[in-house]
Amino acid sequence: MFERFTKDARAVVEGAVSHSERVGAGTVEEEHMLLALLDREGSRGSFALASLGAPGFREPLERDLAEARRRGGLSRADADALSGLGIDLSEIVSRIEEAHGEGALESGGRGGNGRRVRRRPFGQEAKDVLVRALRIAAARGDRHIGDEHLLLAITLRGGVAAEALADHGVTHESVTRVLYGGTGADGADGADGAAQAG
Repeated sequence: MFERFTKDARAVVEGAVSHSERVGAGTVEEEHMLLALLDREGSRGSFALASLGAPGFREPLERDLAEARRRGGLSRADADALSGLGIDLSEIVSRIEEAHGEGALESGGRGGNGRRVRRRPFGQEAKDVLVRALRIAAARGDRHIGDEHLLLAITLRGGVAAEALADHGVTHESVTRVLYGGTGADGADGADGAAQAG
């Protein structure tokens, strides 16, 4: 699949690996892909993000992602669902951090016994984004997978990264509108259905 990636999409994947290494994460995750997308300039994905105000919300978005890591990667929707069951996630996080230190639930680490992981594996969320990007590109009739397909896949997938983007007005619909015009009825709906099926 990687041979179908454009230069910009490859740069996002490589940037995601760098972000993962920088924070000492054991795997490359969806949030690392989002941060790598925000790093890009002069690509279709970066155009869409800039059109939707990305330069102004990078810092708050990074704080949102850090807060989600602190919660063990759970989104606010997950926290709300637990709250509906009478489980106070913030209380649990506080107690765990009292006992084990701040950030105890973060999924960091360098693998094994503190050694640097030689090749960072992709976590399930990041793999899902890659597969969904392929499906979106195929449904649109695009021969190559660009960074715009990665951005669309992140916004469509749900979870922490999509939730953080949506807080700043970056949704699947708004990205589709910026990239392709209209309401997405020009084939994006087929991409949505194909992407949600897998």
